[in-house]
Amino acid sequence: MNVFLSYILLGLSLAAPIGPINAAQIDRGIRNGFMHAWLVGVGAVLADGVYMLIVYIGVVNFLETEFMQTFLWLFGFFVLTYTGIEAIINAGKIHLAEHRGGEPLAKSFLTGFLMSISNPLTILFWLGIYGSVLAKTAATYDTSQLVLYSSAIFIGLLLWDITMAGVASSFRKFLTSRLLVVISLFSGISMIGFGIYFGVQAFQTLFG
Repeated sequence: MNVFLSYILLGLSLAAPIGPINAAQIDRGIRNGFMHAWLVGVGAVLADGVYMLIVYIGVVNFLETEFMQTFLWLFGFFVLTYTGIEAIINAGKIHLAEHRGGEPLAKSFLTGFLMSISNPLTILFWLGIYGSVLAKTAATYDTSQLVLYSSAIFIGLLLWDITMAGVASSFRKFLTSRLLVVISLFSGISMIGFGIYFGVQAFQTLFG
């Protein structure tokens, strides 16, 4: 159970940095309410699921080699650490702006999906992060456990989606720039922590 919860935390950490998707959720939540903000996140999570599936199909058969495991741990270390540092550096640059207007629910969903699926860094991100998770779980657990822990990451992504939608729509009076800075700082520190863990795993694979 502790391992399962740690993968949920990983999913939360991956989703929490304030970037284009979260900014779009905040924008839709302020303008149009919970459902619009939630569907932006659902679209992005679906795109993440597509990339997770691509990585799973394309990489899982090669994960048992020492070279591939080392490469994935190192790549995961780089991506997580870089993203965490970037989140901390950019935490003070977040600005909120209110807009007026409305749009169909389908448009909010498509906005999130297209923003995520069209980002050229997304596949590299999931190759590094999810590939690293596959490297660890494939070497330790069977396929059913692999699916379980992958689902835990997905649960973490969805939990953050619901949280952002709720904060942006239902608790607008608490939605301040300072709160977003705190969220970005906490997320950045968490991702750096995961990155250090991945780096240690790479070191142990190489020299253990």
